[in-house]
Amino acid sequence: MVRYIGLLVTLLWCSGWSEMALAQSLEVKGRWLRSADGTVMVDPQPSGLMLWQQQLLSVSDRSAHVSQRLKIHPIDASRATLNGPQWPIKLANGLKDSCFADYVTDNPDLEALTADPHNPKAFVTVTEDASRSTLTPACAKRYGQSGSTAFPTLLLRLELQHDDSLLVTGMRPVRFAPEYRVGNFPNDGIEGLAVTPGGTLYLALEKDLAIQPRIFQITIDERFWQSQAFIDVEDAELLLPEFASGNHPINGLAYYNPGQGAGFLLAAARNDDQLWILDLDKALPTRMLQLTFLAEAGGDCDDWQPVTYTAIEGLAVQDQTLWMMNDPWKENYLKNVICDINRPHFQNMSALLFKLPLNPLWFKKPM
Repeated sequence: MVRYIGLLVTLLWCSGWSEMALAQSLEVKGRWLRSADGTVMVDPQPSGLMLWQQQLLSVSDRSAHVSQRLKIHPIDASRATLNGPQWPIKLANGLKDSCFADYVTDNPDLEALTADPHNPKAFVTVTEDASRSTLTPACAKRYGQSGSTAFPTLLLRLELQHDDSLLVTGMRPVRFAPEYRVGNFPNDGIEGLAVTPGGTLYLALEKDLAIQPRIFQITIDERFWQSQAFIDVEDAELLLPEFASGNHPINGLAYYNPGQGAGFLLAAARNDDQLWILDLDKALPTRMLQLTFLAEAGGDCDDWQPVTYTAIEGLAVQDQTLWMMNDPWKENYLKNVICDINRPHFQNMSALLFKLPLNPLWFKKPM
């Protein structure tokens, strides 16, 4: 059951909203992500999305096709097409003796992508599932108590080089205080990152021991990457919904400021096909917008076909537009097949790029 129902009704009344308006499902259309030659990309498994120099950048997780792993994919959003060669990710020489080097160089599970607030050519990603990896005894003594998984979550700094490759030039393991009761869920960890211009990095956790989504925060200063020591996160104490049952994870995160206060976080609630709007000033409860997804089609179908199993995991804001990209859910993606023209795309676990205009009313605060 969602908390703050009474407050929500009051705020909706004051701002001229109605509960029916909030419950209305928003139709969102998506185009197939294509390579430069026009062919639909095969199994990119996008797990993060961000805007950089008026293009989108996405990152793939460990379950992607081998040709897509350990790479950043630059995308021309207007055409839903790769914007040039992909950028390979490599480990800097100075980090090859790290406790985490073997994992980071051997198909790590990269989730989420955001900017390094102190360098316009550097980015931050995060690792999730490392259940197949182990720490040496010496490393386990140093990093074994993460407050979550046996192999800790890692924040990685990716620095763009002149040849359009990316070097991992910083690694910080994440530690959760015991009172946060995060739990040992290797594949239900941090799935979203968003950073503010001031350097506050928000981390979205899929679920804790109470099966509730959480958002934590840290500050990235100019010396943040000079250490490989644990970084301790704090609960952001945002007005998140709380659920009595079911799994309602946050799988993507983006920062947006319409020009008022501290701004908002936009969160993708993948399992619920919802966009959550989180007020960083904590004046408004979470607004939960229901989304209905459509994929470009044609042929034996209409121009657009409904997509039931979408699994949004990437969010990026460009001016007044929210771009969303899905991470095809391999167990369920083929259940979307309706039209023959789209059958090979679903079979190849191809991703879709969705466009949603941001409505100023979603961010309106009571007078």
